Amino acid sequence: MIESKVLSKIESIVGSKNFSTTIEDKICYSYDATPLIKQYPEAIVFPTEVEQIAKILQLANEEKFSVVPRGAGTGLSGGSIPVENSIVLVMTRWNKILEIDEANLTMLIEPGVISELIDIEAGKRGLFYPPDPGSIKFCTIGGNVAENAGGLRGLKYGVTKNYVLGLEMVTPTGEIIFSGGKNVKDVAGYNLRDIMIGSEGTLGIFTKILLRLIPRPTNSKTILSFFDSTIQSGEAVSEIISSKIIPSMIEFLDRTTIKCVEEYAHIGLNTNLDALLLIEVDGNGSEVGRDAETIQNICRKHQAVDVITATDENEALRLKSARRTAFSALARVKPTTILEDATVPRSRLPEMLEQIQKIVSEENVLLGNFGHAGDGNLHPTCLTDERDKDEIHKAEKTFDRIFNSAIKLGGTITGEHGTGLSKKKFLEAVVGTAGLEFMKKVKLSWDPNNILNPGKIFTLKPKCEGALPLSRENIKEFSN
Repeated sequence: MIESKVLSKIESIVGSKNFSTTIEDKICYSYDATPLIKQYPEAIVFPTEVEQIAKILQLANEEKFSVVPRGAGTGLSGGSIPVENSIVLVMTRWNKILEIDEANLTMLIEPGVISELIDIEAGKRGLFYPPDPGSIKFCTIGGNVAENAGGLRGLKYGVTKNYVLGLEMVTPTGEIIFSGGKNVKDVAGYNLRDIMIGSEGTLGIFTKILLRLIPRPTNSKTILSFFDSTIQSGEAVSEIISSKIIPSMIEFLDRTTIKCVEEYAHIGLNTNLDALLLIEVDGNGSEVGRDAETIQNICRKHQAVDVITATDENEALRLKSARRTAFSALARVKPTTILEDATVPRSRLPEMLEQIQKIVSEENVLLGNFGHAGDGNLHPTCLTDERDKDEIHKAEKTFDRIFNSAIKLGGTITGEHGTGLSKKKFLEAVVGTAGLEFMKKVKLSWDPNNILNPGKIFTLKPKCEGALPLSRENIKEFSN
């Protein structure tokens, strides 16, 4: 419990209009998009100046309370869920685009800018910001950087880290620093910028982000291929990649997801087939058409039942909606939707698809599988009901097996959602004991009092830093 005199000091830093301890706000900021976990914060703070953030973190070190940074709350690993003895520091009001430098192909923005707006503004100038996470219409760039978010175009264009040139940030002890810049080359000292990207709010709070933009492609082809077999679709993906063609996206949907999408969006999908691949190639010349034809032939070679190519941009958008609506479509089926992101090397994709099918059958769970097949990043999504303890137990066992299978195939427990609270128990199996201990040393060197988003990624000391299970009992407890 944070003492009332400390809460008053925090309020005096940001002003009463930017500070709240109401039960309504505590409920709103007690959870993010991760199912099953929540915890109430002691207060919610909306800083308006970078100096206010610095003062809050300095006070946190003096008074030993925790600070949990938060953007739009779209995260799926519990990264922005409050912890014991914490305040939530909300950055959504920091939503200005500060500069678009066409000469250097950069954009300087605040962390609360909605991700979709970045590419819209770049597009007005013939430029392109490729990262496009599934929550692009709602998520903010600060969270994207904190989680190193990916998206549908990650196969060809990479993920968020490939477009971050510089960061202004407040360190856990309250210093304000800027790392990086507009230089194409810069190897002066340690690359603090890249350490921060993907640090999940545990090493600093972003206040400005300098992004790299690229020329926008002028031509694209969108292809939809249906398969009788999930394994055949995986083999088609492997051959496309090995044929030296790099599509801008190769997305996968299994039968359950296809059925849910069609019921939700009425696109006209064949719901009697096991798998669908959405493939797009883009560029600026005639190679786009040649690559599209090669991909069509590869899909047919692997027994694609039907191959559809969009004839214009409107049809391309309609076909792409099959993938973009996948999560929304699945979320309608059951009260609780648990979305994960196991990732394997692309050459092991057919094996991973086969393993997931086997696990789902043996555990008897309802699971839709979709994801970024081109970069080996799958999103197995369990449709369940948190009120049924047996169902939740089966879901947990299913994901334990899926993650262990991914690790055995040389993969990882998360390709883009982060470790957060929900997957930290698996981290040592991925990075090894020495790797995990080194990460802890980095955290403690930056944050000696462990005040910034503690308990996320790993636990440094025995302390009740995890979130509580979402339940009627916990809600009742917090209400008293």
